[in-house]
Amino acid sequence: MQKIKVITIFGTRPEAIKMAPLIKELEKREEIDSLVCVTAQHRQMLDQVLDLFNITPNFDLNIMQAKQSLTAITTRVLEGLEEIFEAEKPDLILVHGDTTTTFAGALAAFYKQIKVGHVEAGLRTFDKYFPFPEEMNRKLTGAITDFHFAPTVGSKNNLLKEGLDKNNIFVTGNTVIDAMDYTVEENYKFITEVLNTIDYKNKKVIMVTAHRRENWGDGIENICKALKYLVETNKDVELVYLVHLNPVVKDTVYKYLDGLDRVHLLPPLDTKETHNLMNRCFMVMTDSGGLQEEAPHLGKPVLVLRDVTERPEAVEAGTVKLIGTNKENIIKTAEVLIRNIDEYEKMTKAINPYGDGKASKRIVDAILYSFGYKKQRAEEFIGSNE
Repeated sequence: MQKIKVITIFGTRPEAIKMAPLIKELEKREEIDSLVCVTAQHRQMLDQVLDLFNITPNFDLNIMQAKQSLTAITTRVLEGLEEIFEAEKPDLILVHGDTTTTFAGALAAFYKQIKVGHVEAGLRTFDKYFPFPEEMNRKLTGAITDFHFAPTVGSKNNLLKEGLDKNNIFVTGNTVIDAMDYTVEENYKFITEVLNTIDYKNKKVIMVTAHRRENWGDGIENICKALKYLVETNKDVELVYLVHLNPVVKDTVYKYLDGLDRVHLLPPLDTKETHNLMNRCFMVMTDSGGLQEEAPHLGKPVLVLRDVTERPEAVEAGTVKLIGTNKENIIKTAEVLIRNIDEYEKMTKAINPYGDGKASKRIVDAILYSFGYKKQRAEEFIGSNE
């Protein structure tokens, strides 16, 4: 049989982390001709992941521009992919999650009547503006998608409620868990030297990220004020804040936290550094989606600095608490974990519902089944809280 030509498309660091183990699995299969296209919606942070996993893209749209708008990103991705699709004529494109690259990639494929596989399909907050623009990116992508690779049974159920064909939905687990098998090392030495100087055993090191659009302005200010209070009031707390490069975020963070004792403001780290910092820290405070899946895999409590989450499974499992951006609520919830070992250990011992390290294999098996190369449907992942 002729090989299935698959083009994997992504543009940001989070997508790259989650697609990297899938690309490695695609490359192993003799039935598949695997090509990689990056849009470079995020340039520097994307390249870090490509280097780590030794992935050399076949196509690089290199669309990133200063102060780029969503409209500009979408337009440049559509135009760039049209040319590639006309030349390569793939059988299937794979996109991931909820970025503007994801939606534009799926739309470009639809215009050429190319099948679409959506990795991490079915996540929903049911509010089109939270997170923005991610919620609509994933819903619109889902409407175009032919094969839905849902990380959990809950995500599958979201898709079924939208009337999608159950035969085209595959529960796989999340590929980010696969990625962590490549990156976390017990005796890891950090490239970022300051991270080697921190006393992880005797300090309660809190890893922080906060950068989402819906938190710009008051949200980021409230988060920073709460963090300032926590570090000044709790002498055993040390903060490592990985500060997003966007000036809207960076200026606010530095205004409130720069120069404080036991506060380290660092640029975004590469994936290996991030995962190993997470492995050493006391807990994570974040508005990121991916960290809600990664940290529980390492037994780290996560306080989510958002009002809604598209990942309710971890909340239900007890590994994650949704706390919003109210200053007093952030302080109150964080101090419970800082000061109450029993409450802390409840969260560390909860089981991660997002995967077992075999998601990439399940996705590729599902592709081969869908194209008639396998007779039996792929084995599905059943999360611990389902």
